[in-house]
Amino acid sequence: MVNTAATLNPLAPTSSIEAANNHTPTVYLGTGGYSDTDLLGTLYPTGTKKTDFLREYAKQYGAVEINSTFYAPIGQKAFAGMVNKAYVQADSELRFAIKLHQDFTHARKGSAAHAQAFINALSPLVEANCLAPLLLQFPHGFDRTRDHRLYLAKLVSWFQDYPLAVEFRHASWHNPQVIDSFTEQGIIWCSVDYPDIKGLPPSQLILTQRTGYLRMHGNNLNWWDAMSASDRHDYRYSEAEMQDWAQAIANQRQHFDTLYIFFQNTVNAHAYYNIAMLREALGGFGFEVL
Repeated sequence: MVNTAATLNPLAPTSSIEAANNHTPTVYLGTGGYSDTDLLGTLYPTGTKKTDFLREYAKQYGAVEINSTFYAPIGQKAFAGMVNKAYVQADSELRFAIKLHQDFTHARKGSAAHAQAFINALSPLVEANCLAPLLLQFPHGFDRTRDHRLYLAKLVSWFQDYPLAVEFRHASWHNPQVIDSFTEQGIIWCSVDYPDIKGLPPSQLILTQRTGYLRMHGNNLNWWDAMSASDRHDYRYSEAEMQDWAQAIANQRQHFDTLYIFFQNTVNAHAYYNIAMLREALGGFGFEVL
């Protein structure tokens, strides 16, 4: 079941409802990373070299979430190469969302200098005007304690000049007070579709800024016992599930101008088929889908 944080008010004046329905936001669809070889034969033509994956990717999708930056820093040269493959070789306008390094979220030993170095490396994306939000993805153990709240405030200050999306996997953060503070501070709430199992927050589409961010993790009930991220995301949504999400997004169209949706289930090419399903469903609601 998909919950929404805000829906059209049926008691609102007809003119207000019509205005909301006539608002046409842009939805960017893509995947978490682009290097999964499971996408060969679907997204990538059979025989495509890994060095050409991004060029082929950029021909079909409007945005990509770069996850490799979570594990190891990427320099300006690498980002410049990504821009070249997407903009020059593929003649696209691909947008890049960048996941922040695990030192900021999991080890929690980042510093202002570390943050500045990370930002400096992004300059090719900034100069090409193709930088989507930065993503802070905290682990389940990052609960809402005083120390963690203070640490988050410090992190936000380091990246305050850039659109920043934050994903919390501990349910203690999922409350109206935190959501309201995100709205006031200009932070993007990272909505996530999690499996419906104990220990994970409910799946909700929550919008705190005019730019939204949604990560699709699938509904693999083996989440806690999975031995790898690929196992955890081994799930293909049904067309009915994609239709439900399209309806949830349409219900909130008046609350956003841009929405980024990244499917993490690239294993077994699930994301390829699910993006096609969601693209068609969103098209039925009149969205501009890239």
